[in-house]
Amino acid sequence: MSKKKSATKVIKSLKLEERQLQETPTEVQPESEALETPPEPVTSTTEPEPTTTPAPAPTFESLFEELQSLKMLVEEHASLIIQLQETLARKRKPVASNGKIQIRDKQTGTVYPSKNNVYQTLLKSGELKDLVDKGIFGSIPQKNTFGWYVLVREWPDRFEEVHGGTPEAKSAQ
Repeated sequence: MSKKKSATKVIKSLKLEERQLQETPTEVQPESEALETPPEPVTSTTEPEPTTTPAPAPTFESLFEELQSLKMLVEEHASLIIQLQETLARKRKPVASNGKIQIRDKQTGTVYPSKNNVYQTLLKSGELKDLVDKGIFGSIPQKNTFGWYVLVREWPDRFEEVHGGTPEAKSAQ
């Protein structure tokens, strides 16, 4: 039997015991009423009520085992969640440009899908080393989200916008 099923059975048995404790009669008739009404005679037509044997009380060992099985179940679920997240991350498509405006580098002829892509690509390739050394991109250039605008200010004639409908932009992709 799997751990999950055994855990479910133990939980159900605990709930059943709680219900049985709640259903026990707590009302006691006063002695005067008990003496006034004679007990009903037992006839052959009345059937005895079926007796249910209460489930054995849980022991510390059984509770400890149940707790351990639940911990293992939680750990299994956590690892399954991590696996699913990793699978989803691998299946995601990379961010694609909307295709409306692309940037072309006049010096190299390279067409970039976005303004930020120009900045990030040139930064990673090391072409912006002189500008980074001057400190114009800030203390952490990789995290500068406005690096494109600084780049255009420093090199105004190097880049041009290419609209997505031109054949040059489509062939460069």
